[in-house]
Amino acid sequence: MPFARLTAATTPTAHIGLGLAAVGRPGYINLGRDQDLPGERTPETLLARTHELLDAAYAQGVRYFDVARSYGRAEAFLAEWLRARPAVQDVVIGSKWGYTYTADWRTDAEVHEVKDHSQATFDRQRTETGMLLGDRLDLYQIHSLTADSPALTDTALHARLAGLAAEGVTIGFSTSGPAQADTVRAALGITVDGAPLFGAVQSTYNLLDPSAGEALAEAHEAGVPVIVKEGVANGRLAGAAAPLLLRDLAEETGTTPDAVALAAILRHPWATVVLSGAATAVQLSANLHAAVADLGEEQLDRLAGLREEPAAYWRQRAELPWH
Repeated sequence: MPFARLTAATTPTAHIGLGLAAVGRPGYINLGRDQDLPGERTPETLLARTHELLDAAYAQGVRYFDVARSYGRAEAFLAEWLRARPAVQDVVIGSKWGYTYTADWRTDAEVHEVKDHSQATFDRQRTETGMLLGDRLDLYQIHSLTADSPALTDTALHARLAGLAAEGVTIGFSTSGPAQADTVRAALGITVDGAPLFGAVQSTYNLLDPSAGEALAEAHEAGVPVIVKEGVANGRLAGAAAPLLLRDLAEETGTTPDAVALAAILRHPWATVVLSGAATAVQLSANLHAAVADLGEEQLDRLAGLREEPAAYWRQRAELPWH
């Protein structure tokens, strides 16, 4: 399993990963991107920003990097970084298929990505990912599974995925929506020739929507690594946008709201990797302080009061504009 590399790492930040959704394309739904990125977001500009973040992350002990076919040029940016640093062999690389990027490098596109979990999309995107990442790909995930996704019942697709697993690539899935727990449990029950298909799960989990927690703990107990995405809720738990309670606790602990939000997740024994979605080196540094932030039980109890109903959380997320 590629995640054994993280187990072998000794730095506190080895269980924090860097996701490139925010810097692989000019438009995304994270709050504050108008300030985080330059107004002119050419491919060259975002390539430079991505490499700056990857260099900073690796230097500070981060060993998991996460991209997707729909993250604009994120796979290409990461591939170029890896080619320029052949000595970097101790990282775990994950990508995702199932969404196609359609914005054509515009921030004002009507549709930025299109979801399709068909066998044809897998075949096409697996080839595209392979051309960029080659044998550096450790984990290939179905992007944003939901309980009604045809990928849960498509046995021919399962066979294709199992074929990739036989080549040494771990097969995983990410989840979205208010029924993530149901999706996680359904997916982990899928087998091919009697063997579990999926070897990793990636889900949204944060102080606002922790509803997938029990299912993720079950995955961990079953030996499946868990990756947590959107730990700062697309910026809602960071900076000035963070709830007052979170900002107060950040002041108490001498950190930042985002560090507190991520630290609360890292305390769970089932969290194999918690992703940072930083768009600047300053944000990344603040996120990485989560690995050493000291939260007491009383503080964690107070943070539990931030929880929202999953349906409400996902409605608000769907309304976030593409910046």
